[in-house]
Amino acid sequence: MAVFRATIRYYDPFLLYLLLLVLFLPNFHQTDAQIGVCNGRLGNNLPSSQEVVKLYKSYGIRRMRMYDPNPQALQALRGSGIELVLDVPNNDLEGLANTATASKWVQDNVLNYNLDVKFRIIAVGNEVNPTARLAPFVLPAVTKIYDAIASAGLKDQIKVSTATYSALVSNSFPPSKGSFDGASGSFMGPIINFLNNTNNPLLVNIYPYFSHIGNQQNVPLPYALFTATAGFPQDGQNQYRNLFDALLDAVYSAVEKAGGPNVEIVVSESGWPSAGGPSASVANAGTYYRNLINHVQGGSGTPKRPGRAIETYLFAMFDENQKSGAESEIHFGLFSPNKQPKYQILQNTWSTRPLVESLVLYCTI
Repeated sequence: MAVFRATIRYYDPFLLYLLLLVLFLPNFHQTDAQIGVCNGRLGNNLPSSQEVVKLYKSYGIRRMRMYDPNPQALQALRGSGIELVLDVPNNDLEGLANTATASKWVQDNVLNYNLDVKFRIIAVGNEVNPTARLAPFVLPAVTKIYDAIASAGLKDQIKVSTATYSALVSNSFPPSKGSFDGASGSFMGPIINFLNNTNNPLLVNIYPYFSHIGNQQNVPLPYALFTATAGFPQDGQNQYRNLFDALLDAVYSAVEKAGGPNVEIVVSESGWPSAGGPSASVANAGTYYRNLINHVQGGSGTPKRPGRAIETYLFAMFDENQKSGAESEIHFGLFSPNKQPKYQILQNTWSTRPLVESLVLYCTI
């Protein structure tokens, strides 16, 4: 009520405008809350955990994905208000198929911080290949971590899942034909059944960049960058104006066929490199990130799941100079290691939250 008293007593049309803006704060939260950023740490020149959290907060980035339970990073997150997707590293999967080991992992890395760190999802394993040695341990580890979370009374607060990748989908076009076949089906089917029965989402890493460079003739650059203006593929009554939606809906089709009609999908990674490979440039990356953010925040969903929020995590916060693989792998950062944004659009995108908070302060003085 202090806000209203101050406004009425010191009548000012501009102040009333700001007050109206504050009254609509839930709408701001609803749109920008769907975007997070992955905090990869494979670099020898990256800022400290405290600096990283400060940078997230200064840009209004309210969700983070972190790939291992680093104690310094978890400590830095205390009291930050940032919602966290925390990964169980692949190397830990085999041991966590044991109840006691899973309970200790949850105690050490979740419960010891839960009072002032906002855990959102535990991602048990990342992009495990269905034919890899660790594949048989994914579901048991997911189950044991879930049981430990449930035993702590947190199953409605903290979701438990695993992160997979869109390349596991067979027959990905048209999207309605998407399915998990062969080894992928044997691997993903039981996982999806578990997620469906426990009301947990599936995490999926989706990269139009890799689809484009793998088949440039049939996947043109504008279609991957959300900039195509014609030639949109049709799938029944659904028209696909960008590759991101087509890839995501192919996963939804595969998940439905595997027995998970109610399983939601979180896009746990999506990004575009600024150098190091075909179509990798600052201009293309900036275009992709800007358009992806606008698409996700717009609330239109996908043709298959219209009007649904798409919880999405951009990959990644920083360029990581110790990543292996193609040269492009080290150039996915939204920021350079010196904390400078690589894309001007980022400043405009993430300034919404701090601006609104400053208006709250202004109106309550």
